[in-house]
Amino acid sequence: MTELRDLPDQMTRYVFERKVRFADIDSLGHVNNVRFFDYLEDARVSMLWDRPREDAGRRQDLVVARHEIDYRRPLTFRTDPVRVEVWVTEISRVRFTLAYEIRDDETLYVEARTIMVAYDAGAARPRRLDEDELAYLKRFSFPS
Repeated sequence: MTELRDLPDQMTRYVFERKVRFADIDSLGHVNNVRFFDYLEDARVSMLWDRPREDAGRRQDLVVARHEIDYRRPLTFRTDPVRVEVWVTEISRVRFTLAYEIRDDETLYVEARTIMVAYDAGAARPRRLDEDELAYLKRFSFPS
C-alpha cells in the first residue's frame, strides 16, 4: 500500500509499505544489508513509475547514478510492514536526489539517498527532465 504523508512543514513524502520477507533475513537474524536496496528500489519504482499519469503510455527512462545508505538499527523479521518514506532533496534539469527513511512509528532503521539521472536510452546519454517530470518531483521536494 502506498500513500502520501503531509508533514507539518508542508513537505509531502511518498510512503511505501514494504513487508519484511523471510528471504530478507540473514544468518544473524536481521534483514541483510543488501536487501535494503530492494526496499529502496520497490519504493522508488512505485513513486516514479506506478503513479497515474495522463501520459501513462510514455515512460521516461531514469538511471541510478549513486546510492548512499546509513544503517541505524537492525530490522528483524516481523509481520507488520515497515514504511519506506521517500522525498526529493535536490532537482536540476538532468538529475535529482531522493532521500529515504525505512522506519516504523518507533524506530528508524535506515537513512539513504539515491541520485537519479534522466536518460535517453536511444541516444545512450543523459537527457533533460521534462516539465511534467519536474512538476511531479517538486511535489515531494524538500531540502535535507
